Amino acid sequence: MQKEVVYQSTNTYDILNELTSETKTVWLVFHGIGYLSRYFIRLFQSLDPKENYIIAPQAPSKYYKNNDYKKVGSSWLTKENTQTETKNVLNYIDSVVEAENLPSTVKFVVLGYSQGVSIASRWIASRKIQPDAFVMISGGFPKELGKEDFTFLTERTKVTHILGEKDPYFEIDKVHAEKVRVKGILPQIEFNTHSGGHELNIDTLKNIV
Repeated sequence: MQKEVVYQSTNTYDILNELTSETKTVWLVFHGIGYLSRYFIRLFQSLDPKENYIIAPQAPSKYYKNNDYKKVGSSWLTKENTQTETKNVLNYIDSVVEAENLPSTVKFVVLGYSQGVSIASRWIASRKIQPDAFVMISGGFPKELGKEDFTFLTERTKVTHILGEKDPYFEIDKVHAEKVRVKGILPQIEFNTHSGGHELNIDTLKNIV
């Protein structure tokens, strides 16, 4: 028999640049499996530091990536106890955003990369977040989410999916089928590509907002 307890937990997150009166855009960015947030956030260093403030939440589940037990990676969710773990992760994200106390005058971008797409999507849907832009990169859209989960979202939110043309994790037939499904859920979505693989290409983000 399996039981369950509720307890308080502490987790970190990383920021890049400073939130000032000159900040124009705040990015809430979710890394993929195997990353730590402090390394993932470095991918955004080429964005103008005066105008962009980046927040990178940290997936709570850590593990050693190799048998030498030196490099550490992390994961947002697995197939084990997914519903409960999702609730925990979303509560954690709420706490991060609350702690940052973001001004309403800035543009707000939610970005998910790889496994981070599933977290970003679920957070927007469950909390009815209306960002200025929602960016999905090299990740699958959660199968349990449908059009009814995003009825609150208006065309004010620019939705973009970006995929590398050489991404080894996506088969072309499945990509086409997924485009049709997601288009039915988020009609305003735009699909873009870059010439690389399963990666975040920062140049594709500079005209998002």
